[in-house]
Amino acid sequence: MERKTPLYDRHTAAGGKLVPFAGWLLPVQYSGVIAEHRAVRTGCGLFDVSHMGELLLRGPDALANLNRLMTNDFSGMADGQARYSPMCYEDGGVVDDLIVYRCSDTAWLAVVNASNIGKDRDWMTAHLAGDCTLEDLSDQTAQLALQGPGAEALLRTLTADLPAKNYTAVLHGTVDGRPCLVSRTGYTGEDGFELYCAPADAPALWDALTAAGALPCGLGARDTLRLEAAMPLYGHELSPAINPYEAGLGIFVKLEKPDFIGKAALERARPVSRRRVGLQMTGRGIAREGCPVYDGGRQVGVVTSGTHCPWVGQAVALALVDAAYKEPGTPLQVDVRGRRVDAQVVKTPFYRRG
Repeated sequence: MERKTPLYDRHTAAGGKLVPFAGWLLPVQYSGVIAEHRAVRTGCGLFDVSHMGELLLRGPDALANLNRLMTNDFSGMADGQARYSPMCYEDGGVVDDLIVYRCSDTAWLAVVNASNIGKDRDWMTAHLAGDCTLEDLSDQTAQLALQGPGAEALLRTLTADLPAKNYTAVLHGTVDGRPCLVSRTGYTGEDGFELYCAPADAPALWDALTAAGALPCGLGARDTLRLEAAMPLYGHELSPAINPYEAGLGIFVKLEKPDFIGKAALERARPVSRRRVGLQMTGRGIAREGCPVYDGGRQVGVVTSGTHCPWVGQAVALALVDAAYKEPGTPLQVDVRGRRVDAQVVKTPFYRRG
């Protein structure tokens, strides 16, 4: 049985088309994927992302544990700063990718993917050492994402607690009079904010944001937006079988820091034999996840995500291909339902704001 977020009644009242996703019932669209996608690119869209998980590491040894669990380095951060990181198994495969907020020198909030909450919680707990505890706050937290070039102006009508820089947060803010962690982060390629609040406050906060002009958006637009921005999705561009270097996330692997889980394997992983690339379909057809990628008669990779993206107006895809084919301009073919469709490796992201 799928769970309902605190905003379930708002979704049904607004005509959202609800679908099962990661154990939850969530809207895939309201007014339509294309309209919602364009609203985020030109104005302001609002997403319910309360299905995401929140895990709090607390104690004098919390930072040391984070640095052992994650590939990135969380040293030197100030309160309210956020940092992205993969979290790896010993063999270098990815457990999950997370955003971590420093709340204090002894408290760190990790935001994890909905489908991985239990797995991440168990993995992290099993590898804690010293004076550090982990608390799962997922059921005590709702999350709304306000995204688009109009997000800041809209949010200013409801709060003065706006973080000035990307990947920073006002830890103890209020929005429309309700306590919130206000973070300048997102998953759309646009400027925007993620608001963490108590589940009981989420419906009124949703009402205030939509009344101020935010357009409700669903999972469909969230996926097309992140694909245009070439942002990886766990289970597609990241998995236990894909390491951060193959996924193009080497910048978030800090081999110079002391030992962390997966470090030895990642030191041996370069040069990689395959890489994540962007593909633009030059023939008529839309590549989908799982479509084989060819160079003539030889399969050289597989599509991990693909669709027609509304803003760039093209069929594009992300794919894992043999490293010899990673250079932009390389011609390839994608097998779409038994038919070879021409494609070309291109630079990513497909869309960049501004």
